[in-house]
Amino acid sequence: MDFDFTPEQKLIEQTARAIADTIIKPLAAEIDQKKIWPEETLNKLAKLGYFGMSIPKEYGGSDLDAVSSTIIMEEFSRACPATATSMGAHVSLCCYPFVAFGNSDQKQKYLPRLAKKEILGAFAITEPNAGSDAANQQTVAVRDGDNYILNGSKIFITNGSKADLIIVMAMTDKSQGHNGISAFIVETKTKGFKAGTTEDKLGIRGADTSEIIFEDLVVPKENLIGKEGDGFKIAMATLDSGRIGIGAQGVGIAQAAYEEALKYAQERVQFKRPIARFQAIQFMLADMATEISAGRALCYRAACLKDKKKKYTTEAAMAKLYGSELAMRTTTKAIQIHGGYGYIKDYPVERFFRDAKITEIYEGTSEIQRLVIASQLLGRGL
Repeated sequence: MDFDFTPEQKLIEQTARAIADTIIKPLAAEIDQKKIWPEETLNKLAKLGYFGMSIPKEYGGSDLDAVSSTIIMEEFSRACPATATSMGAHVSLCCYPFVAFGNSDQKQKYLPRLAKKEILGAFAITEPNAGSDAANQQTVAVRDGDNYILNGSKIFITNGSKADLIIVMAMTDKSQGHNGISAFIVETKTKGFKAGTTEDKLGIRGADTSEIIFEDLVVPKENLIGKEGDGFKIAMATLDSGRIGIGAQGVGIAQAAYEEALKYAQERVQFKRPIARFQAIQFMLADMATEISAGRALCYRAACLKDKKKKYTTEAAMAKLYGSELAMRTTTKAIQIHGGYGYIKDYPVERFFRDAKITEIYEGTSEIQRLVIASQLLGRGL
């Protein structure tokens, strides 16, 4: 495996880092403290082409490879995970199903506008009784002539109350279990759509996380992605792809915490010397740096397989599992190195710790990732 970036990827990394440091990072603390939806920042990123990075050029996107997208997700998450999450839900969870499974009419109608963020996208599968058990969908879509009638609700939907378009999983044939789930394109201006509670969260507080409700919402049959019964397959493929990004997000949060801990350890003086000279601190920093490198390598490995169009389910789950748990371990150590200062909001490691936790939960908990990995190892699939 070649661990060197191409010249284009190196430029993408340098550019993403500069944008992260100058546009995203300066607003991160205020976004967290005031729970601000980062619309201004997201609009700037859209003008720079980041909302279309996974969309083919023929539809107005930049069609970046998976490694480049992973680089960008890490850099933006290092600066502000809430902003990266909002963009990621659009790029990965909404645009991917169009690119991978949409027909030509659907792509032509929606992808150019998604690429420019003329419309903001989201993805909805989670329900009160369908979290890790994603096959237990209760939202239903009933065929009625040339339309489907959608009823039900979803929770914890990133961009839920802000989105113009949502990919929604709904049951079209309950007798078929997970094979009875279908995927629909839902425009939120349609009568019968309602945004419910917006959650007040521990971390990524600037990202919109909302309940959404469907009451006799009419969806044209043209808005069915694939065939009836393809929904679970589409959802699992979308999550496979998205998990690489969440792994990269974990690595980005860990990198930010490590950088703050390293700087603090060199500046903080106790017992007449910088605490970086104490072996206990040195060992923590060494472990942090080593694990970050390992997490990054897992993400790139999964992304390379995706670029080569090889199966990457196991590698994506490994990247997500390790990257998210890495974020928690690293932010915990960063707070420990800061001591009491790490526990107060004047220092960013407190925010990194809160932002890190969700990476172990959304797009499949750590337990689900272990189940996916074990199932693949045992040849059973999930």
